[in-house]
Amino acid sequence: MEQRLEWLQIDSLDLEARGVGRSENGKVVFVANALPGERVQARIHRSKRNWESGEAVAWASTASSRVTPRCPHFGVCGGCSMQHVDPAAQLAFKQRILEDDFWHLSRLKPQLLLRPIAGPNWGYRTRARLTVRLVVKKGGVLVGFHEKGSSYVADMRSCAVLPRAVSDLLLPLRELIAGLSRPERAPQIELAMGDRVTVLVLRHLEPLTDADRQRLRDFGQQHGVQWWLQPKGPDSVAPLDPDAEPLSYALPEFGVVMPFRPTDFTQVNPQINRVMVARALRLLGARRTDRVIDWFCGLGNFTLPIATQARQVLGVEGSATLVARALDNALHNDLQDKVVFTARNLFEMDADDLRAYGEADLWLVDPPRDGALALCKALAEAVNGPLGTPGEEETRAAGEASAAPKPVAPSVAPPVVPAVVPAVAPFKPPRRIVYVSCNPATLARDAGLLVHQAGYTLRAAGVMNMFPHTAHVESMAVFERD
Repeated sequence: MEQRLEWLQIDSLDLEARGVGRSENGKVVFVANALPGERVQARIHRSKRNWESGEAVAWASTASSRVTPRCPHFGVCGGCSMQHVDPAAQLAFKQRILEDDFWHLSRLKPQLLLRPIAGPNWGYRTRARLTVRLVVKKGGVLVGFHEKGSSYVADMRSCAVLPRAVSDLLLPLRELIAGLSRPERAPQIELAMGDRVTVLVLRHLEPLTDADRQRLRDFGQQHGVQWWLQPKGPDSVAPLDPDAEPLSYALPEFGVVMPFRPTDFTQVNPQINRVMVARALRLLGARRTDRVIDWFCGLGNFTLPIATQARQVLGVEGSATLVARALDNALHNDLQDKVVFTARNLFEMDADDLRAYGEADLWLVDPPRDGALALCKALAEAVNGPLGTPGEEETRAAGEASAAPKPVAPSVAPPVVPAVVPAVAPFKPPRRIVYVSCNPATLARDAGLLVHQAGYTLRAAGVMNMFPHTAHVESMAVFERD
């Protein structure tokens, strides 16, 4: 389409942190780099039947929440979308997204809004996947994030959300990769930082030469990083040198240390993670007599701290590999007598499956973006009997996440767990559920099932700024059943 300029009043932000206004023809217009309360001149570069999109090029007025982006690559690099927004305003925006999703998708309002959890706004990101690309036209190898809305790699010389020590490596990494025997066959470097160790995982599509390996060793010694190599899939990842110090992070409030491999899932923001775990356990309120189930338990980030407070914790996870890691972590922390771990595809659950795991006093639920639809439906069915087919509103509430591929069921069979409830006996649901979410839409959808079908009350909810300067919304909700 032919581009045009139009003045617009911006009323709100969308889920991608774009300003939202209306054009003279009545269409909704999504405007990059525009904020609520601003009057902007937008260059419209895309037009559909019901909406248009563009970018702000001039301002008649600016919002009080607008700040100067710290990163010189903001607007080009696709890693951040909200550096132009004051961090306090970012939190308010994310809280509003959560509240709107609760209301519009499930007609719910939490009885209490939790104080937002915030931490360092810069240098927080200890997990990242950096693309590596040989681009002759730009003088050699590029290392960084993709450009905004593009498959091209941004020409980054620094990154404000990476720890300073890692940001300072972006240019040396270019030189290192360029000196390898096949730089065009090294497409990715993955960052994983623990409390003591920084690991860089090099994805390489051709075998490395002895000279390549020595270059990596020399770089690691010079810059204080550890190299791991990935010649094939994630299971092929191994340290360049076998005597490497292991990665780990601590949860000091609970006396727990969590070893992990660089490809294991861990939170990108360790400061927020510590506060998040502490809040979740306070809200859960486990007693010494309680049995707790931690659904989607991963490495045991919540499971092991809960085990320091409860009688027993069952951790259930879809990945058999993560289950094995979680058990190792329990042994490492001498908590093996308090926990049981098992692998199970939690996207395929029914009431009978749920009963087989036994009754629990409390649940902790921390699913991926897809949410925990099957689990929540199984709970409602265990309480009330079979549910009907989800209606149109529930289907819409699932959003994009409901269409995502489902994980493959692990080969590990469900465990033999104590206190199996006979099918004829009434099922006693947990008195409290703490639900940690990385997708407010699927949280709101599942909350509708828990409240309207399973008889719970949405006591409290709030957000955590796990990813400052992005539109990503991490949240937590508490459900109780009288």
